[in-house]
Amino acid sequence: MSTILELRSITKTFPGVKALSNVNLQVGEGEIHALCGENGAGKSTLMKVVSGVHPHGSYEGEILFEGETCAFRDIRASEQRGIVIIHQELALIPYLSIAENIFLGNEHSRRGLISWNETLRHATALLKRVGLTDSPQTRVTDIGVGKQQLVEIAKALSKEVKLLILDEPTAALNDEDSGKLLDLLLEFKAQGISCILISHKLNEIRRVADSVTILRDGQTIETLTVRETPEAAPEVSEDRIIRGMVGRDLDHRFPDRTPYEGEDASEVAMAIEDWTVHHPIDQQRKVVDGVSLNVRRGEIVGIAGLMGAGRTELAMSVFGRTYGRYSGGRVFRDGQEVRTRTVPEAIDHGIAYVTEDRKRYGLNLEDTISRNVSLSSLGKVARRGLVNEHEESRVAERFRKTMNIKAPTVFERVGRLSGGNQQKVVLSKWIFAGPEVLILDEPTRGIDVGAKYEIYTVINDLAAQGKAVVFISSELGELLGMCDRIYTMAAGRLTGEVPRAEANQEVLMRHMTRDRGDEG
Repeated sequence: MSTILELRSITKTFPGVKALSNVNLQVGEGEIHALCGENGAGKSTLMKVVSGVHPHGSYEGEILFEGETCAFRDIRASEQRGIVIIHQELALIPYLSIAENIFLGNEHSRRGLISWNETLRHATALLKRVGLTDSPQTRVTDIGVGKQQLVEIAKALSKEVKLLILDEPTAALNDEDSGKLLDLLLEFKAQGISCILISHKLNEIRRVADSVTILRDGQTIETLTVRETPEAAPEVSEDRIIRGMVGRDLDHRFPDRTPYEGEDASEVAMAIEDWTVHHPIDQQRKVVDGVSLNVRRGEIVGIAGLMGAGRTELAMSVFGRTYGRYSGGRVFRDGQEVRTRTVPEAIDHGIAYVTEDRKRYGLNLEDTISRNVSLSSLGKVARRGLVNEHEESRVAERFRKTMNIKAPTVFERVGRLSGGNQQKVVLSKWIFAGPEVLILDEPTRGIDVGAKYEIYTVINDLAAQGKAVVFISSELGELLGMCDRIYTMAAGRLTGEVPRAEANQEVLMRHMTRDRGDEG
């Protein structure tokens, strides 16, 4: 197999930190090459060097593409050579349509005028390839984060690509849609297109990758051959990859659980009855349809469902009606009906919501760890209407230590942290608010196995304190490993409730794919 990309001794330094140190990498033509490492290991930085986001001259080392030394000055220069990167952070303009986003900067035009018929026709074909059924004229702001990731992939496919770099492409997708995307990568491979896949989902790597390079602390640890031929069984175990990533063995993927044994252990902390919400644009369509569920103190209750099932819509509408048009239903806390019409009302009643999109809704990326931790509970660090910055910093420092947030000080800007550490800041913010019920929406999305374990431990500790936890996840293995009960949703309705002892992936998927008419 000939080499399409070779990186030689790539070193990249930011003020005060060496992000990459003499990294070497080779990618073959028509190969799917996985890149693994913990958050902060340097994976995304390395790919930004390759794609010209970090231009030539800002790093040391050499990039060879198709045997020629390259000095990309920007991302457009790398795209002209056939290198296309899909970043982990979505790069879409929310108030433009899907079609406009796909061809932004690469418009179909004739005599200086955009050909909308051609644009929509090509956009429709691309959306079909990635399995997205929405109209190409739909605004990006009106679709969820999972569908936005598919738009990003369609955008990349619209360009003449020789090497496709995907940074956590399935982080926002459920198992079914992730599988479709991985199948698409295998199609690209058959067509001779090379791929670099950055993913924390090791089962995905073992399914499609030919080789995997492991980074740790900005250095190349090793490159492993996952399979000798496409027909061969995977030779590298997930435990083997994890050991290279974290420098040690993880005996268990999920931490041991200490059950809550308080006198109120059997009491229902929160119940939702007949909750119904309509779509914010198409107000004839129900996105949440008559949902009733409950969660007890010290219990972790999962919600599983395919994309569009209504899981996030349910969570957001309960938490201050921040999604859609409410049309019916009641919320109970400790047996008493409460109103959650606004976010402050929900917080006052002891309900917290950790959003699936931490960068957009969960954090102020331009502000410090200290300020982000206190944002939902400013009253706790204020005196006479003024924030006591010393107290705010003291609280943040406590969470920095207890949550193992990797940052030099609490005055570090949150936007500079890795994804796993950003998620710990979000959790710290809501734990500081002192809720009795936490709704966690994809709390480990885009996070490496080491950081996942730490967050699982935090969630278990909260349950052991008697907190009630609602856990929404697209990873069925995660739900099975963490939850006491699992509700399933499809098309906005509950389709099943499965206790832990009876749950497995086949049972959950059967409930998740039930038609609305199958209920009863």
